[in-house]
Amino acid sequence: MKLLTLNVHAWMEENQLEKLKQLAAFIHEQQFDVIALQEVNQSMDEAPLSPDDLDAYYSADPEVVIKRDNYAYVLNGLLSDAYYWTWAPAHIGFAKYDEGLAILSKTPITDTVNEYVSSQQDYDNYRSRKIVGVQTLVDGVSAWFVSGHYNWWNDEESFRGLWDRTTEILAPFAPTPVFMMGDFNNAAEVRGEGYDYVLQSGWSDTYPNAKVRDEGYTVIKAIAGWESNAEPLRIDYVFSNKPAQVQSSTVVLNGTTGLVVSDHFGVAVELEL
Repeated sequence: MKLLTLNVHAWMEENQLEKLKQLAAFIHEQQFDVIALQEVNQSMDEAPLSPDDLDAYYSADPEVVIKRDNYAYVLNGLLSDAYYWTWAPAHIGFAKYDEGLAILSKTPITDTVNEYVSSQQDYDNYRSRKIVGVQTLVDGVSAWFVSGHYNWWNDEESFRGLWDRTTEILAPFAPTPVFMMGDFNNAAEVRGEGYDYVLQSGWSDTYPNAKVRDEGYTVIKAIAGWESNAEPLRIDYVFSNKPAQVQSSTVVLNGTTGLVVSDHFGVAVELEL
């Protein structure tokens, strides 16, 4: 099973359409089973799509309206083999977008989860955070794959509370395998904060369990939210609710393995359920 997580920084990148094509080509080359994306934007003033345009879309919320420039929709249209997909917004992004989370799956989606994990649920406030996930069969095994984009440890809507709510929402899915993927905004190098808190809650990081792995850094410069950053950071993860046999964990879309398409690099994980 091959997984990819990536904060795509949608529609905020220079040469965005070209980078979308590059990402689509990379996905086609690698043949990921499930892809988790964060900062998946659509313009608030764009025209909505018709139901006929959304044959591969599985709604996680009947009130969500998919617009013509929805990043996940456009990306899926560039893929030679379309994925099943879902998307849901969490808040306004960059003052003009519906910003949300997406999951793309090679195999049909059988169920979804779409829940706020923040106590803040004001659509105008970026601290309003959700998780969005799908259930599907991979290699004949039913599993959940969830995308999340979290606040910082010391934020006024702190990571700790968001993670507590996440584990509460996902607990009923056990003993089904659950993979929590995304931008956690908590560096693995910092002790006693978010990364350690996730591990202490019983979740397993696929990175240190991988037989083959690289340095793991997904942010190597100052970016929004890490404006003073001067060190490489590992803040994008694939966690599992139980230990898995992980063949490899590789930083991708970093200019070495795949072209750079976002202000974050991606993480590709290959494992056995």
